[in-house]
Amino acid sequence: MELRQLEYFVAVAEERNFTRAAEKVHVAQPGVSAQIRRLERELGEQLLDRSGRSVRLTEAGAAVLPYARAALAAVEGARLAVDELTGLLRGHVAVGMVTSHTVDLPGLLAEFHDAHPAVEITLTEATSDELLEGLRTGRLDAAIVSVGATTPAGVELEVITDQPIVAAVSPDHELAVHSAISLDTLRGRSLISLPRGTGLRTRIDEACAAAGFTPHIAFEASDPEVLAQLAERGLGAAILPGAFAEARSDRLRSVRIDRPALRGRLAFAWRADGPSGPAGRALVERARTALAADPDPGRAAG
Repeated sequence: MELRQLEYFVAVAEERNFTRAAEKVHVAQPGVSAQIRRLERELGEQLLDRSGRSVRLTEAGAAVLPYARAALAAVEGARLAVDELTGLLRGHVAVGMVTSHTVDLPGLLAEFHDAHPAVEITLTEATSDELLEGLRTGRLDAAIVSVGATTPAGVELEVITDQPIVAAVSPDHELAVHSAISLDTLRGRSLISLPRGTGLRTRIDEACAAAGFTPHIAFEASDPEVLAQLAERGLGAAILPGAFAEARSDRLRSVRIDRPALRGRLAFAWRADGPSGPAGRALVERARTALAADPDPGRAAG
């Protein structure tokens, strides 16, 4: 039994297609098929059902799959352990980010790549809820997320910005004459918000629920700039970070939300027990220093 046979078997099991699996492992399809047939002969059982349009695991294949994955992970772990001892950093890091944020994340990743060119980096964009779940499950090593006053379970944070959440309205909107309003003032009014799962939307939904009402979200958009443009045209009150709205004071009026006061934090987050590999740990250590040093609160966070 060879490691490449296990690698090819896992690839086919995950892709459920020999062609896609061959592309994934960068080997010609006949070579993948031949090695898996050799593995099946050695084990004395058929691991894959090739009779349908997609390849499926047999009962024996389903039993073997976790052991094949564990064997490959053990080999990778041994390589990483040796690399860590010798100071040679390689491997893979997975990073996530909210749609809009205050961090020069491309610059940070470029610096990390220059320092560790053997490390493969992948970047994912998603809502804060999705990114936090990715951290907890180990799918992501680190992420830029928007959170409330409490730290979500299972993660640690390096806070980058902490600012009020405001209602941004056009100069001729009826709320524009106020510098501050109670949360209850928004009851029944048309609001413009980021989608569910984003940090700001979670803050407003939770606050309104605690106050006994459901906010009337008239418009949703994933780009805070679009929210500002909709509010500018008098279509409602946009729920935005205070600094983001203030940076557009030539066309919007920022109305502070009090009783209760709403605040949002943008943070660099990682799993509480740390990334599993040395590459992920190195990225977290570098980012904790770099991100806290150069915040730019004039942009938004989802």
